Amino acid sequence: MKLGLMLGVVSDPKKQVELALEAERLGYDSVWFGEIYGSDCFTPLTWIGSQTTRLKLGTSIMQLSARTPANAAMTATTLDLFSEGRLILGIGVSGPQVVEGWYGQPYGKPLARTREWISLFRKMIAREGPVDFEGEYFQLPLDGGTGLGKPLRLITHPYRREIPIYLGAEGPKNVALGAELCQGWVPMFISPYRMEVYEVPLSKADASFEIAATITVSVNDDLEAALAPIKQQVGFYAGGMGAKSYNLHKNHIARLGFADAAEEIQNLFMSGERMRAFEAVPDEFADEISLSGSKDRIRERLQDWEKSPVTSLLVSVQDVETLRFLAEELL
Repeated sequence: MKLGLMLGVVSDPKKQVELALEAERLGYDSVWFGEIYGSDCFTPLTWIGSQTTRLKLGTSIMQLSARTPANAAMTATTLDLFSEGRLILGIGVSGPQVVEGWYGQPYGKPLARTREWISLFRKMIAREGPVDFEGEYFQLPLDGGTGLGKPLRLITHPYRREIPIYLGAEGPKNVALGAELCQGWVPMFISPYRMEVYEVPLSKADASFEIAATITVSVNDDLEAALAPIKQQVGFYAGGMGAKSYNLHKNHIARLGFADAAEEIQNLFMSGERMRAFEAVPDEFADEISLSGSKDRIRERLQDWEKSPVTSLLVSVQDVETLRFLAEELL
C-alpha cells in the first residue's frame, strides 16, 4: 500500500511545506492539496513541487466549476511539465451549495457535465488537432457570441499526453463513472469494513485502478478524545455542507449503514445545536473511517486497511512524529 500526505487546504504554509519535505524524505508517494472556497489547489502544489523531486502532486479535489476544461488543461499541463510528470489531477463536482453559491455556475446534471469535462480536457492535452466540441455543457467554438471563434490547439507540448485523472465521488453513479473513465477514485468517509457497498460501482474498473482514500490520523491513548475531531468533521459535512433536501455527504453516510444517525446529525446541526450534532456521530463510524487511538491500536487497524481494495492511504496528519510513525509501519 502506498502512502500519501493529505494537506487539505492551505492553513499554515510553513508547517505544511515542512511536512511535505519530510514526507518525501521518508518515502511517501504523494502530497495532496484541495480547494473549496478558499485557497486554490495548484499554487501550493507548485510551491512544494519546486522543492521536491519525487513526490507526486495531487489535487484533492480540484473543483470542476472553478475552471473551464481549457483553463484546467493549461494549468495541469504547465505543472506537469515543470514537475516532469508528477501531477495527479483529482477532480470533483462538489455540491450545489458551493457550485452555485461560490462559483456562480449552474449545478445541472453533474454526471453528464463531468463526462463532458473529462472528454474535452483529454482532447485538449492530446494535441491531435484544433479542438471542436459540441456538448450540452461545453461548446467549442462557442455557440452564439460574435461568431468569430475558431477551433484552437494547445500551444504547450505536454510532458505526458495523458495526465492521470482521479474522481472524487461518493454516490454510486458517480463512483461508477470514475471507474469507467478515470485512473483512480478519491473517496471521502470510506470504511475498509464496508467495501461491499462499492462492489457494483467499481465493477468497470480495470486492474490498475487506484483507490486513494483520505484518512485522518488522530493519535491519543484516550480513544474518545482521539475520535472527537473526526466526529466534528463528519458532523460538519453531514450537517452543514448541503441543504436539508440535498446533502451528498449525509446520503453517503446513510448508504454505509448509518441513516438514522445521519438524519439526527443534520437536524441538530441545522437547528443550531452543533455540539450535539458532533456528539451524535456514532463512535463506530468515526472509528472506521479514521486511524484513531494509541499507536498500538492504529498499528492493528492498519492491517485492516492493507487487506482492503484501497491502494493508497492519503493520511491527514499534523506533526512530523506521526508522519514518521506511519512511514515506519507501512513503508
